[in-house]
Amino acid sequence: MTELDRQIDWAMAKEMFRRAFRSSFHYAIATVGEDGAPHITPIGSILLNDPGRGIFFDIFTSQLSQNLDRDPRLCVMAVDSGKSFWLSSLTRGRFTGPPALRLTATAGPRRQATPTEQQRWLRRVRPARRLKGHQLLWGNLTHVRDLTFHTPLPVHLGTMTEHLETRPHTEQNGINATEML
Repeated sequence: MTELDRQIDWAMAKEMFRRAFRSSFHYAIATVGEDGAPHITPIGSILLNDPGRGIFFDIFTSQLSQNLDRDPRLCVMAVDSGKSFWLSSLTRGRFTGPPALRLTATAGPRRQATPTEQQRWLRRVRPARRLKGHQLLWGNLTHVRDLTFHTPLPVHLGTMTEHLETRPHTEQNGINATEML
């Protein structure tokens, strides 16, 4: 079990990323530029794999690629931007689930995408396959970077998320795990 598994339920992280992609078609990846300034890039092509692992297709991202080549550390933020999720949460005065999640990670070097990775992504965006932009955005998925996630950083929005705080739960297989409620 990785440190990430002890800190967050990977199934919940995958669900948060699914909700974020469904509501906004992208995530935000933060890196550090050569001058030390923060750099944020919207990326739609992140796929989460086994616990603590994922990939993203390294396309259209010249500055992000340069930053990761120099310093592979990054932070990904997934936000559920769904209108009904936010309106119902605002009406109740509390979120029914996490509104967002940040994960710190390290990116591997840029490499050739495998046919399996390409097909997995194309299945995800299949509903848009007949649209002109589908081929323009995803017609040339040649390179990816592997992601190794290290630390989950829940997004807290005052009293509306205080009931979602991270807390220890029962031991599983002899390891005291924590989960995001």
